Amino acid sequence: MYATDLVVPTRGIGCYELTADVVRHVERSGVRDGLVVLFVRHTSASLLIQENADPTVQQDLLAFFERIAPESGSYRHDSEGPDDMPSHIRSAITHTSEVIPLVDGRLALGTWQGIYLLEHRRAPRTRRVRLLIVS
Repeated sequence: MYATDLVVPTRGIGCYELTADVVRHVERSGVRDGLVVLFVRHTSASLLIQENADPTVQQDLLAFFERIAPESGSYRHDSEGPDDMPSHIRSAITHTSEVIPLVDGRLALGTWQGIYLLEHRRAPRTRRVRLLIVS
């Protein structure tokens, strides 16, 4: 087994692609066949496997999240600001973990798939994603 933390500095709300970082760790691990497990250690960020060829996909996803969980909503929980509860809702409907098959030393992603951290808060943050590679 190989384990490490990916440290992801964010600049605010957005999609941050992790695919290249994960590939580097797969190469370092020496594992040829197994599973890559990713887990984000935050309640206001999430993980997503999504198209990485056309950036308008990420733009449309972010616009969708804004429509279904707007900052202008009437939330009771606002102790960390108006973007706090919307960020929790957005992470609740996405994923905190992803599992990707590893075949012959390569991520078994589809042609246009990439791995993203979704930052749901406006302010820059440092996010941690636990990465495990098991055979």
